[in-house]
Amino acid sequence: MEEGLSCLAAACDPSALAAFCTDDSISAASTSDVQDRLSALELRVQQQEDEITVLKAALADVLRRLAISEDHVASVRKSAPSKGQPSLREAISMSCITNGSTGNRKTSHSSSVSVARKETLSSAAKSGTEKKKEKPPGQKEKKEDSHSNDQSAQTQASPSPQPSSQTLQTHRQTPESKSSAPAKSIKKSLTVEKAHGAWESSDDSRNKLMRVASTSKLISKVAKNADKHKDVVVSQAKMSTREKNSQEGEYIKMFMRGRPITMFIPSDVENYDDIRTELPPEKLKLEWVYGYRGRDCRANVYLLPTGEIVYFIASVVVLFNYEERTQRHYLGHTDCVKCLAVHPDKIRIATGQLAGVDKDGRPLQPHVRVWDSVSLATLQVIGLGTFERGVGCLDFSKADSGTHLCVIDDSNEHMLTVWDWQRKSKIAEIKTTNEVVLAVEFHPTDANTIITCGKSHIFFWTWSGNSLSRKQGIFGKYEKPKFVQCLAFLGNGDVLTGDSGGIILIWGKTTVEATPGKGAKGVYQISKQIKAHDGSVFTLCQMRNGMLLTGGGKDRKIILWDHDLNPEREIEVPDQYGTIRAVAEGKADQFLVGTSRNFVLRGTFNDGFIVEVQGHTDELWGLASHPFKDLFLTCAQDRQVCMWNSVDHTLEWTRLLDEPGHCADFHPSGAVVAIGTHSGRWFVLDAETRDLVSIHTDGNEQLSVMRYSVDGTLLAVGSHDNFIYLYVVTENGRKYSRYGKCTGHSSYITHLDWSPDNKYIMSNSGDYEILYWDIPSGCKLIRNRSDCKDIDWTTYTCVLGFQVFGVWPEGSDGTDINALVRSHNRKVIAVADDFCKVHLFQYPCSKPKAPSHKYSAHSSHVTNVSFTHSDGHLISTGGKDMSIIQWKLVEKVTLPPNDIVLDIGATKVPIPASENAVQPPAHLPQPFNEMNQNESVTGSSPASLESNLEQCAEQSEEHSEEHSEGSSLDPAEPSYEEPSNELSEEHSESTVTEEQQDNSPLS
Repeated sequence: MEEGLSCLAAACDPSALAAFCTDDSISAASTSDVQDRLSALELRVQQQEDEITVLKAALADVLRRLAISEDHVASVRKSAPSKGQPSLREAISMSCITNGSTGNRKTSHSSSVSVARKETLSSAAKSGTEKKKEKPPGQKEKKEDSHSNDQSAQTQASPSPQPSSQTLQTHRQTPESKSSAPAKSIKKSLTVEKAHGAWESSDDSRNKLMRVASTSKLISKVAKNADKHKDVVVSQAKMSTREKNSQEGEYIKMFMRGRPITMFIPSDVENYDDIRTELPPEKLKLEWVYGYRGRDCRANVYLLPTGEIVYFIASVVVLFNYEERTQRHYLGHTDCVKCLAVHPDKIRIATGQLAGVDKDGRPLQPHVRVWDSVSLATLQVIGLGTFERGVGCLDFSKADSGTHLCVIDDSNEHMLTVWDWQRKSKIAEIKTTNEVVLAVEFHPTDANTIITCGKSHIFFWTWSGNSLSRKQGIFGKYEKPKFVQCLAFLGNGDVLTGDSGGIILIWGKTTVEATPGKGAKGVYQISKQIKAHDGSVFTLCQMRNGMLLTGGGKDRKIILWDHDLNPEREIEVPDQYGTIRAVAEGKADQFLVGTSRNFVLRGTFNDGFIVEVQGHTDELWGLASHPFKDLFLTCAQDRQVCMWNSVDHTLEWTRLLDEPGHCADFHPSGAVVAIGTHSGRWFVLDAETRDLVSIHTDGNEQLSVMRYSVDGTLLAVGSHDNFIYLYVVTENGRKYSRYGKCTGHSSYITHLDWSPDNKYIMSNSGDYEILYWDIPSGCKLIRNRSDCKDIDWTTYTCVLGFQVFGVWPEGSDGTDINALVRSHNRKVIAVADDFCKVHLFQYPCSKPKAPSHKYSAHSSHVTNVSFTHSDGHLISTGGKDMSIIQWKLVEKVTLPPNDIVLDIGATKVPIPASENAVQPPAHLPQPFNEMNQNESVTGSSPASLESNLEQCAEQSEEHSEEHSEGSSLDPAEPSYEEPSNELSEEHSESTVTEEQQDNSPLS
């Protein structure tokens, strides 16, 4: 390599070149020979630079893994007893190795504090929020809404998270805890919840709600409902018309959109005032994301030197190692990720997102995040308050080693901005065009040239200082395309464009004076036209060896072009995968393809394609878990029914229905699955062979719920025609005969559940009714609803009921919760809401404003949730984001404050603190967190990782586990939220600096 560089240096010596250029004796042939030698040397240097880039990435990955191993060993040595438990130490070491965990464990309280101080010093000037450094037992901490931080102009880049081991205790606060609270704390202590307390309804609260400035209908809804607050009433029952024959009993009443909802208190509740709703000890860890966003995106699949494919779906950027079958996740974004660019060093990545709205109507501003693909740490957040609607496309500069970033937003004028991203400074800004802009790229050798293209245009921008000047590409005698779709560059600096007519155009920069019929000096003109594809040329990929890959739209072909742009090889993507949206170079002779039907394919010209990633292509609603296998089924508006394996993270089978599916349920035998559609028809499929078993029709409106009884002898079908249809099921789910119909709801059926004896059904409807049905008596409505208050329902999916009403947020209009499911062990409730969140509540949840763990990954309304048969995992489905997300349920053991928990797989081993070399404070237990699957930079790390930690100055918005609160509009109100990472939940409180009010982007 040194020889090559010295040759190149000698060849490029200015004096030698000057002498060479002024020597008239040198022939044209020799000039050409020297130019050829120079080109060969440049190519050689480029190849060597590529090798160095790969080595850098590999070294970074090795350093990361070494740091993790060293941290784990250090943690074990400090925390494990010095004698007497060698087997335990060995188990811990094995756990670290086999799991390949990339998160660092907390070794002691003192090390946590040191990291916190370090990050506080490095970021105190940028901090826009304040946090407690310590928290006494029993005291809950209020965490400000991270969406509001996202709006702040002070928001900085996100630091790596520090795990917190503090868990919330009860709602009560002891005098001891009050006296031990830090004097400088600005958070309010949680007060004792009143037994008869209603959702806050004071004038103060209403004023606070009204002070929130927003034109969104969501906040209008909250403000409107603040006056129509939910009341909780415990009293002797007053008979309504429907309940005129009922007996007296205590009930709870809450109001939703002015409608009273009455729920009778079960007999085993002796005193409602004594009920305490706490945070569940279980938490969720993001394990796998199914799907890819290819339908409306482009150029969003790349292979990193670490062997991981990087792509995105919903608000998650996925790094998928297809050889090891592992995923890592960057979770810094607050809404849909729309575009992606890889830095020239192949380690840093920039991703841009759309604008969004949080649950209180406040805008989530579009922005770009630059992050490290090895540590997953956010390096910089760019453009808060600058971009409108969203980020359409972006690119790193190449001639100056990626110092700058250019961005096109989705505003009407499609503003082009150039940033020094490391300094977070905007250098230049200009309007481009009112037409759609599809791509922006820096010229690879001319640092002052930026090119944009889109609908009927290509612009060549000259960037000088803080100004940008535009020159339009002139098509001249060539037909002007409707869309210029993509860009690439040849080794000599010429520009390649692919357009909607299937044409590749070569644009060369003129170097002669202006003459009639030709452009002025420095103007790019078309030098050559090549017919490449039938239909559009959707993507161009310049390969390391100088050859070119092109991807066609209509013809679905991938063509390899040689250095002279002659077609050399081609292959057609099968029709079932859709048209091509992205092409990237893979390992060796492989290439990666992203398609319009949300597939990521890996292929070669000789061997064809292998499916690496796939998902649905339209809104998802139907979800069902197998009764005893690690399988789950999804169905969507795209008419696909998919059976997934939750262990292997693979698709078992898929089948296309005649119409969109909306709901599903497995027969208890697991032999068949029933699927309801939008037209009133429902299908029964064999769960093994996917063969059609039977077809039935009930009404002509959408079916919203299918539910088998516990023994599989009955099936209830809830419809949007306000009826529940009952069927007798025989032959192990293969034969159905109509039994009856439940008539009485005044709106469409939303949810229903069976009693264990198959005699009763509880159902909810669109107008917030809770009705009960006596099935053996002819599907009759039970007028005396208090008779059903003690039924222990087989499943609990109804969103309204005494055991679950605490999950509803204040000011809800009744549509904010789409789905609810109780775990099989009856410990927790999972909730899917309209604000892209998955919640985990304690079961039962019978007090208003109940606390919950809250998780972000979806970027659209979460449509459904379901626990797997063993309660080991939770599956959630997104609506418009078309994603399926698998969460691992992790349970933490509650121990005395002087104990430490070691999580080894599923084994929790308590170690008395007296046996540890370093003891944490009694009020702050420090678990070794097996959940830290990713790079939480904590404790002692090598300099390479410490530098990342120092660079990170802001934690990502709304992407950590939070605790839902009664009203997040007023920061002074008590809250149940605690600052902890969504996926590395056990963060030590001492590591949460003032700046880290935002949350972790790690998974």
